Amino acid sequence: MDIHEILTMCVRYQASDVHILVGNQPTLRLHGNLLPVPESAIVTPESAKQLVTPLLSSEQQEQVTVDRELDFSYSLPSGERFRVNVYYEKGNLAAALRYVPSTIHTIEELGLSPILGELTELKQGLVLVTGPTGHGKSTTLAAMIKRINESRPDHIITIEDPVEFVYTPAKSIISQRELHADTHSWNVALRSVLREDPNVVLIGEMRDYDTIESALTIAETGHLVFATLHTNSAAQTIDRIVGVFPEDQQQQIRQQLSLSLEAVVAQRLIPSIDNRQVAVQEILLASPAVRSLIRDGKTHMLVNTMQTSTDVGMRTLEMALTESYLAKKITLQTARDYALNLDELNRLVAGR
Repeated sequence: MDIHEILTMCVRYQASDVHILVGNQPTLRLHGNLLPVPESAIVTPESAKQLVTPLLSSEQQEQVTVDRELDFSYSLPSGERFRVNVYYEKGNLAAALRYVPSTIHTIEELGLSPILGELTELKQGLVLVTGPTGHGKSTTLAAMIKRINESRPDHIITIEDPVEFVYTPAKSIISQRELHADTHSWNVALRSVLREDPNVVLIGEMRDYDTIESALTIAETGHLVFATLHTNSAAQTIDRIVGVFPEDQQQQIRQQLSLSLEAVVAQRLIPSIDNRQVAVQEILLASPAVRSLIRDGKTHMLVNTMQTSTDVGMRTLEMALTESYLAKKITLQTARDYALNLDELNRLVAGR
């Protein structure tokens, strides 16, 4: 079984990921569960090379040999796309491939909060979608970019590593820039973006001091910025951003963030009753009270503000889990497994 047959099977089953790892059968992640590819052999060091090498150009092969890992996008002859990470594991080639569906679903089709649709109507500010790897952040952002693309004549620029969803221009024009293929670095791309006349900028990941500083600057200068961050909650997101900066700059960053931030959506994909997955989202909106707490460094009080601001669309993760449980989308045990504050979840469930 070659790599194209494995990837075609991934597409057919609508799995989210493929793993090639020596000592294991090629493995699919389907609805959150890892399943060996049927009728496949255990991967050996030699077969790992045979499976992974066809994904790489000769230039990429050299880069992997030198850097020991590489991110890039790959398309099957039939057009289906994958985000690929090739790496070395115990001296052997390995790969993790994320399937990127060609169809970009709408906010409604994904069952996301209507608040996300309202956020796409903003003209400037910073909107963050956070959560662990593999929990649908890119899919959620794609739905929001799709809404903008279909509703107004903007110039949308995405900077990604690598490009995932490919957009077809509708009312907007769209520039999609991929690290290495279209730009040498995040820093160069983000410095250049303000000279490219954008209305909306999508930053694939705010990963360090430079990308976070650039995102804040772009949002401050009258642009709408979407970005992802690997954090577990809205409050942790604020602390993570501020904590990246030296202590003598942190008060200034709190001030900048309090003015430019519009929303944090902390997302989880969790097992549903029908053996699929459902998106559960904690939502923090930048109300005057939230901006004040961010500016004053009182992030520990953000959860309380979300709990008392449901009338404007805010909710904690425990509120979102309770809502999904009461809608019979997930079991109570699943809700408890994913809650950050189990006592709060139990209180909310008991109160309903």
